[in-house]
Amino acid sequence: MLNDYVPLLIIFIVAILVALIAVGLGYLFGPRKPTRKKSQPYESGMVPYGPGTRRISVRYYLIGVLFILFDIEVIFILPWAVVFRDLGSTGLWLVVAFALVLEVAYVYAWKKGALEWE
Repeated sequence: MLNDYVPLLIIFIVAILVALIAVGLGYLFGPRKPTRKKSQPYESGMVPYGPGTRRISVRYYLIGVLFILFDIEVIFILPWAVVFRDLGSTGLWLVVAFALVLEVAYVYAWKKGALEWE
């Protein structure tokens, strides 16, 4: 029974070894003398403007979370649409309840102004 998991264990050990070797080589051969020039931020070959650690608005993350929320809605509705005829009326009412819960979340986010980009 446990013999079935031996290949998985071997892959896991090899992955850990490769990661440790990569980190070790980076530590051994990496730069060790930081200078002011080396410590400056670098963005796509252009001189960055402003500090490298500037604050980002929470709205950016909120839009990302809302995108994931409604993306998950599509992920769950597509398989339902494929087997819609087999589920019957019970499947229909379950997906209506699911869509109503997500619609409440959407309306709440809309009323709170989370979808407004300034």
